[in-house]
Amino acid sequence: MIWPCPPSAGSTGEVAERFGLATHVLRHWEDVGLLAPQRDGAGRRRFAADDVVRVAVILRSKAAGLGLGQVAALLDGEAPQRHEVLEAHLADLDRRAEEIARARAMAQHAFECEEHDVARCPRFAGFVEDILAGTRVTPGAWGSPGPHAHG
Repeated sequence: MIWPCPPSAGSTGEVAERFGLATHVLRHWEDVGLLAPQRDGAGRRRFAADDVVRVAVILRSKAAGLGLGQVAALLDGEAPQRHEVLEAHLADLDRRAEEIARARAMAQHAFECEEHDVARCPRFAGFVEDILAGTRVTPGAWGSPGPHAHG
């Protein structure tokens, strides 16, 4: 595969600048085993294209909610817990996607609601009834709050 970067992506400073990171972040990721850049004759780190891709994978994984230990399992094809980590992460992403969909529906209703104070709207209250009841809703169990009627 051809990556959108030169074969030798550069020094720690160049790679850090490319991604808007402090250089110590790349050194930390190396210390914990996420990166293993080659060294030049003077012992300076030289990041190759594959290293830069790993940095991008780490950043995207962290943005998606993975911790560094989980990222390590993701990047290590031999890690025995890799599938378990990914399975749990997929379940978490699904749960978060449902939460986002609920939050979007609630915001959309608030945007369109004719009630000046949406807290007085019976349909809007349906979006928070689980919180009012003190229960946690399991993914998939949260339905639409029903027809919209002010009354």
